[in-house]
Amino acid sequence: MNLKSMGYDLDDLIAKNKLYIEQGLLSQDEIVETGMYDLEGLFVRLEQAIYKVNAKRVVLDSLDKLFYGLDEKILRSEFLRLLNWLKEKEVTAIITSEIGDPFLTRKGIVEYVADCVIILDNRITNQISTRRLRILKYRGSIQGNNEYPFTIDETGISVYPIISEAIQQESSIKRIPSGIKHLDEMLDKKGFYQGSSILISGTAGTGKTSIGTSFAFSVCKAKKHVFIVHLKKLRTRSSGIWNPLDSN
Repeated sequence: MNLKSMGYDLDDLIAKNKLYIEQGLLSQDEIVETGMYDLEGLFVRLEQAIYKVNAKRVVLDSLDKLFYGLDEKILRSEFLRLLNWLKEKEVTAIITSEIGDPFLTRKGIVEYVADCVIILDNRITNQISTRRLRILKYRGSIQGNNEYPFTIDETGISVYPIISEAIQQESSIKRIPSGIKHLDEMLDKKGFYQGSSILISGTAGTGKTSIGTSFAFSVCKAKKHVFIVHLKKLRTRSSGIWNPLDSN
């Protein structure tokens, strides 16, 4: 039901024998750890499930529930054996795990033996929640190391990569004065680059409009043309919506 809200029709895939779900219900009250043991029983169940639909992809969700309470030393060696077994079956495996402290997983096992490690994070900044994704490692490959925001909605999962390459844009070498002598001196005594965009930012009363007016006045003094767009908030009585293009 949860996956249907993301647009995934699992019932249809199961009916077409494209997907098989194995649900393991493990009661911690029924687990008694004694002596040496291995995970051979898990391998048998996985193998039967893989052959059932001729699967090339395997998802284990989650590692914490599957191996909860088992001996860490045995678990480390058995988990490595599990990954090697999956490679022999030539399947691509995704394994989920809750983050631990100080490791990325609670047992600190997966991040060392997995080929690819992806970290998910849900952070709140200024009361705004943002999901983030980061590829920590991808063995034998070059990957982006930044955090990328992503969303989960009715269309699925969408990742929004941050463009790392600088936008290559040709700029003019010609300069035009800013209209303020000392500001031009700060700009290599030449003023602004022609064709560039300059942002003047500041609170009310700091002189933003005055600087813009000085620039326009210097253009007029040079006998050239200038276009000023002065925006003023005008609210309509009916809807309370103002049109930024309504100006005096």
